Amino acid sequence: MLAFWLLVIGVVSRLVVHAWNFTPVIALALFGGVYLKKKQALILPLALLAVSDIILGFHETMFFTWGTILLIVGIGFWVRKNKNLTTVVAGGLASAVLFFITTNFGVWLVSGMYPMTWAGLTECFVLAMPFFRNELLSTFIYGVVLFGGYEAVAAWAKNTRLSHVL
Repeated sequence: MLAFWLLVIGVVSRLVVHAWNFTPVIALALFGGVYLKKKQALILPLALLAVSDIILGFHETMFFTWGTILLIVGIGFWVRKNKNLTTVVAGGLASAVLFFITTNFGVWLVSGMYPMTWAGLTECFVLAMPFFRNELLSTFIYGVVLFGGYEAVAAWAKNTRLSHVL
């Protein structure tokens, strides 16, 4: 049930008007890697991206976006084994940085928007900095909501009849 609601939240967040790259997708992928069963953790972000990309439109950098989101789930698997505040924060930061690097490299490589030179790559990354700011902020904010909310509910439910649900 948790995976279903995460999917709904993720799809809706990509479809409603929002600041560029200010969605919970990175935080959801990391969260899924930490708390969901491995199969669910891998399927959730791909389903989220597939459903929303059907509506928003497919693009030439999908391989980079989708592939990076799966790598972020892998970071979540690592955080799961060593879960504490430091690893969750480090995992979120690493996820946002990884997404920025791989997807902008993909834009440079396949979009034709930039010359295939060091200067073109540099220009691509420089022009993407405002998007990176939003990625960092959204990953932090949604990460606090997802991880903090889950842990708060789990702590509360621990001594109730709901403990088996979490």
